[in-house]
Amino acid sequence: MGEIELLDLYWTSAGPADVHVGREWSTFTWVDRCAQAARVGFRGLGLWHADIEHQLETSTLHEMKRVFDDAGLTHLQVEFLADFFVEPDRPERAGSDRRRALLFDTAATFDAHHIKVGNIPGTPCELGRLIEEFGALCDDAAEHTDAAVVYEFMPFDVNVNTLDAALELVEGAGRPNGGLAIDTWHMAKLGITPEDLGRIPPEHLSWVELSDGQHQNMEDLIDETVNHRRLPGEGEFDIPAYVDACLQAGYDQPWGVEVLSANLRSLPIDQEFERAYEATAAQFARGIA
Repeated sequence: MGEIELLDLYWTSAGPADVHVGREWSTFTWVDRCAQAARVGFRGLGLWHADIEHQLETSTLHEMKRVFDDAGLTHLQVEFLADFFVEPDRPERAGSDRRRALLFDTAATFDAHHIKVGNIPGTPCELGRLIEEFGALCDDAAEHTDAAVVYEFMPFDVNVNTLDAALELVEGAGRPNGGLAIDTWHMAKLGITPEDLGRIPPEHLSWVELSDGQHQNMEDLIDETVNHRRLPGEGEFDIPAYVDACLQAGYDQPWGVEVLSANLRSLPIDQEFERAYEATAAQFARGIA
């Protein structure tokens, strides 16, 4: 196993933001986030679309990139694009297309690792149409950036919530810049085991995020998902087994830590970054092959 590169994803260290229900931009400055990430050992960060929009009110993408580079960071991921597959005449598609342009511009400026897409709202779509639209999205992205387009499937996705459907999506689209994002939180909640991940061909295993939790669902799964995740190694999921399965499947990209936790977001910025790095890095030293 070579050098492990970790990225601190947006919601892990966003501070006291209101995930999906209010102010989604961070009160932590971009300068401070980049400095803290570099200080504790992260190699990169994630950016959420609402935070990008907020920063662009007083800055430019090129200025943000300069701060990022000056901190010594190398990898950026950008998210999140939903509703890219709905009919062009629907208002959801118009909003998605505007966001698409923002994410493409950000990815191009930063030479981003990937753009994350999916179906957080749970918008229904026939799988054949989704495959077609995902392929078209990948083609569009390739005209603007070298970043991969990674589809994150999850329990809230009414179209792609099994490994079989996820594989059908990326194999059906057949685009070299299109792949899957694997989040251990979603895998555990969907009952997808580490062994199951061995079914994913290496060319489709594009991105992996680590997050821990409990197997038994809380009464409100949405609240649990956005407020009660745990840092890797602090819950019931076998994070080292997921890591090992991805390595065995040929995964050789950076790893993200995405822990949506109200408790974590309430901490001072230095503690958020320190705890996220230390907990995640420890998963790569627990007897992994």
